[in-house]
Amino acid sequence: MTRTALAVPPWLAHALRSQRGPVSRSAVLRGALGGGPLLLAAVFAGRPTLGVVAAIGAMFAGINDRPGSRRASVARIGTPALAGAAGLLTGTLAGDHAPAVLLTLLLTVLGLAAGGISALGPVGSSAGTQLLVGAAVGAGMPLPEPGWLRAAAFVAGAAWLLLLRLALPTSHTLAGDRRFELRFDGERAAVAGVYEAVAGLLDAAGSDGATARRAALTASLDQAQDALAGPRLRRRPSSAAERRLHAQYAAALPLAEAATALAWAGDPVPDRTSEALRRLAAAVRNGAPTGPLPAPARSAPGLRALDDALLYAAETFDRADSRRLHGRRRTRISVLRTVLGARGREYGMRVALCFGVSAAVAQALHHARWYGQHEHWYWLPATAVFLVKPDLGPLASRVLSRAAGTVLGALLFAGFAAVLPRPMGLVLLVTVCGALIPLATRHFAAQTAVVTVLVLALVMAGGEPQASFARIGETLLACAIVLVVGHLPTPGRRGEAIRARLAEASGAAREYLAHVLGESEDREARWALRREAYRTLAEARAAIALASAELPTLARHADGADEIATTLERLVDTTTACAVHLDDTGTLDPHHLRRLTSLRNELAHHGAPPPVPTRPPGHHPLGVG
Repeated sequence: MTRTALAVPPWLAHALRSQRGPVSRSAVLRGALGGGPLLLAAVFAGRPTLGVVAAIGAMFAGINDRPGSRRASVARIGTPALAGAAGLLTGTLAGDHAPAVLLTLLLTVLGLAAGGISALGPVGSSAGTQLLVGAAVGAGMPLPEPGWLRAAAFVAGAAWLLLLRLALPTSHTLAGDRRFELRFDGERAAVAGVYEAVAGLLDAAGSDGATARRAALTASLDQAQDALAGPRLRRRPSSAAERRLHAQYAAALPLAEAATALAWAGDPVPDRTSEALRRLAAAVRNGAPTGPLPAPARSAPGLRALDDALLYAAETFDRADSRRLHGRRRTRISVLRTVLGARGREYGMRVALCFGVSAAVAQALHHARWYGQHEHWYWLPATAVFLVKPDLGPLASRVLSRAAGTVLGALLFAGFAAVLPRPMGLVLLVTVCGALIPLATRHFAAQTAVVTVLVLALVMAGGEPQASFARIGETLLACAIVLVVGHLPTPGRRGEAIRARLAEASGAAREYLAHVLGESEDREARWALRREAYRTLAEARAAIALASAELPTLARHADGADEIATTLERLVDTTTACAVHLDDTGTLDPHHLRRLTSLRNELAHHGAPPPVPTRPPGHHPLGVG
């Protein structure tokens, strides 16, 4: 008799899963030099509460200090810091002048706006989170400093860690690798990762792993695109090294296109085919010449396209030639459309309800003297903000991880507070926790435990009594509020955010396909459209996976979305193969047109709007040929 294994629910599986990978020693060093020294300086200056705010700013900057280029870190750390300062100033002014009911309404409206901003992506999510946490802290943590000084201290703390990120060497340099310009090591690693991902896709051609390798290639291209397209002082690349990196990234785009076409064909390629890509990756990473590149056999359109792309790379690889990055250029109208559209409305409503209810309950408990000698009521709404943050996993998983992490962190801090001297022991604890944040970001529960210890140490350093057990109670209450409110019916249709993601992906696929079927000779425009099609599909995939892992009451709204995304991916793959064949022969392949027609019918079967134009410019309807 066989025993059936129990299936673990997706939300629980997510809570038990942690990220893997090496820990950046440079990030650990930056974390140790972040909040601790700021708090120490403030203590010596006799302004410990100002040091608390600055250390909180550095803590949030440390959480956002992720791997990548220095240029990308400016927006990733700086934008949320400015939002947090604005929230801190707004919350302080509202807390000082608004009565409880009006304050709750203001925080609820702020939650609606922050939720809409969070729909813009990871940076928008971090900005929305810091905006609300800053508002909760400003309104619910009485401090002697005026609001403008608190906001300035918050920005100064984040700016300090950003300065460390820009000035200190990274792990490559710490390991003794000094062959590169310091400021471009993140960009080099990202571009080299693209060539390695292309090689991985070629290795997987004709196997079951090709789809996963193609998704990995998309992620690598997204990372390189963001690393190179970050803010700069000049409109165009200002040095030969930067222009060379742009040329190397541009040379990877036709290689990625040819590799995708080969994977779509489903035929294995010779082992030596990917060797040239790995040599190119090593050349980017080491700043060395490419050397001779082994050429593939020119026996198929995809192989001929790969050979031509390798020749193009060999000719342009070391040129200091500034090429277009094909980056995402969001207009103000498109940003506003995203914030006010289905994605922004759906998430904004959930954030507003959870944040508003939590703030109302916290103020009711505060005015009822439930807190006793503790005057701070910010913990409850601030906890709710982290629980509804969109990119930390399913709601139930976040609640479970937050509760476990807070209980562990509060108990640890209670033990430390009983034995550590003050204030130097608290400064040491803040320093150690700052160094642990890069390691703790692998799991939400671990990050919560470290942040809980750090924040409790900061609050005590600012003069607040030890409050570990009160914080545990508030956290569990916030978890219950968010778990209930987050699953309540809301105005409008649930799942609109998923449908909006799929509509964006379908629109990008339509533009890409129309360009290819129109037989345009502008290849750079084609590569830009291809990048946008795959990128929007990857974003839709991530949103669908997150929604599908929720509890059944929320997960059911994502039913069927994964099949639509899969069909759209096959359609974009087919379009890429069609483009490669068109370059090779000058004509559209009837086999590709029949395949596109089949995919259009499959999308119609799933109830999705077909992204395939019925009659391409200058051609017969799809399916005829």
